[in-house]
Amino acid sequence: MVGLEKVDLKAIKLEKGYVGEGVQEENRRKAQQAEVRKSGTQSKRQESEETRSLNALSTGQSNSIVLEDGQPPVDDSGISFASTICPAPLCRQFWKAGNYDDGLNSETTLQNGKSYLHVHPMFLHSNATSHKWAFGAIAELIDNAVDEIQNGATFVIVDKTLNPRDQSPALLIQDNGGGMDPEAIRRCMSFGFSDKKSKAAIGQYGNGFKTSTMRLGADVIVFSCHLGDRVMTQSIGLLSYTFLTQTGHDRIVVPMVDYELNTITGNMEIAHRYDKEYFMSNLSMLLQWSPYSTEAELLKQFDDIGSHGTKVIIYNLWFSDDGNVELDFDTDPEDIRIAGDVKKVQANPAWRTVNEQHIANRLHYSLRAYLSILYLKIPETFTIVLRGQFVEHRNLVLDLKFQEFIVYRPQTGGCKEAEVLTTIGFLKEAPHVTAHGFNIYHKNRLILPFWPVVSYADSRGRGVVGVLEANFVEPTHNKQDFERTSLFQKLEGRLKEMTWEYWDYHCGLIGYQVKKKLPLIEPPQDSSPDMPNGGKTKPVTLNHGMPNGGKTKPVTLNHGMPNGGKTKPVTLNQNHHSVSVKAASAAGTPFQYEKVVLE
Repeated sequence: MVGLEKVDLKAIKLEKGYVGEGVQEENRRKAQQAEVRKSGTQSKRQESEETRSLNALSTGQSNSIVLEDGQPPVDDSGISFASTICPAPLCRQFWKAGNYDDGLNSETTLQNGKSYLHVHPMFLHSNATSHKWAFGAIAELIDNAVDEIQNGATFVIVDKTLNPRDQSPALLIQDNGGGMDPEAIRRCMSFGFSDKKSKAAIGQYGNGFKTSTMRLGADVIVFSCHLGDRVMTQSIGLLSYTFLTQTGHDRIVVPMVDYELNTITGNMEIAHRYDKEYFMSNLSMLLQWSPYSTEAELLKQFDDIGSHGTKVIIYNLWFSDDGNVELDFDTDPEDIRIAGDVKKVQANPAWRTVNEQHIANRLHYSLRAYLSILYLKIPETFTIVLRGQFVEHRNLVLDLKFQEFIVYRPQTGGCKEAEVLTTIGFLKEAPHVTAHGFNIYHKNRLILPFWPVVSYADSRGRGVVGVLEANFVEPTHNKQDFERTSLFQKLEGRLKEMTWEYWDYHCGLIGYQVKKKLPLIEPPQDSSPDMPNGGKTKPVTLNHGMPNGGKTKPVTLNHGMPNGGKTKPVTLNQNHHSVSVKAASAAGTPFQYEKVVLE
């Protein structure tokens, strides 16, 4: 038996003319189906195939292939019909690409008294409109690679590649995770499946791959290699909006082929699940509509994947309104930018450069800037490689000065939902930068970057930034916002209060007039036999006033003063059920603030 690590992966040889015969056979089948429709009749064989298709749809399986047990995967050309009208050419601007009419109406089919609705290709476009921002779509695909860390992934590559047919730019995303076996890739390219059982996994809806790839380009081809139980497989799948619209299909068809390693010969061969005719029919569609015109070119894409991993190539990238590709690969050879999305910052001319170059502004048009803060933590064993260069991870907490740490414990119905540590402070560049807001992560993934919870007037709140991980609220499907639940609304209200309170007490540290002063009470000098440490005092303040307004009424209890007379007041805020610990220097300037908040 040949060892897997020594296998020479070779393309299988096709019988001469077989692919052409497969295409001709496919065309003959379509012509026959058109004739039957004109006469208003259907053969029993076609009814059987339609039933099998509906079974696949009703169980959530891909309607481009039949996944019933014991049945080989087949293309859907026998059960999906191509319109005889001339389809409109595909618009290359994403927000207009859904405006086509194939002359067909949505159809429902009755089976056993139940209605089933076919998934029309237009759904691919409408489904992808959940991504308003191209970088948000790329982040979805990076998430898939990060989720593969538990399966041994050590890197994800994001780069530009070329479509060999026309040399147009394409987007490459590749990882060395566990890869997908034939069943897994079908679930990936179908709707509503998610194999991510881990609570730490970022993805959960089973829809991210479709929405993200179709938002970035009209077509995507996936190569995945999987090694499990000493069985090595290679799978290829094509999700092509161009193919579906140009051929006038009335439902989504996903051509797929699989190869399996023959450990005796050391060659990759057609997977046993296939009838050869079905395999050749799918392969012919791949060779016609993918960037690769021969089977050898297709299989060559596995050369740099190895025994496990996945490569995603998105081509026919969408154009922006100015007619250029939306993703800009040319301005910076080490970055991917969103063309024309560089925003000018309204600021003092002397401060304009620092504002425009700040990450709060750059993340909107620079993928390198966005990926550097996309995850709260990244394992040292995992790297993101963008355009051939490592992305340096950036911890936004380290960008803050005069930090405060606030523990927030949201509650619903008297039950604690979570315990969230929020770090708040001024940006190191304050007061020269206008950026402000909270960076909210969910399960280690950035959802809202620099979210402005307040609109400051007279500079109140300027430069105040926070960082927190909120796993007790759920993100929206595009992972660019949170579901507006009551818990999230409470969090928003609390973050507003944090911002105002922090600014009012600490704005003097960056040159503004202080609105409120932190109470700092010197301990009395006399000793008491009932007090520890020889009468050294530690003031504890009970604050019955509101932190954001009104005067405070402190009551001091002395318990000893450590650190040579430096004070450390502890505040109990009765109104907000919070305990605060403020560390202060000898001069009375606070540099850290720790608070426990019970909602």
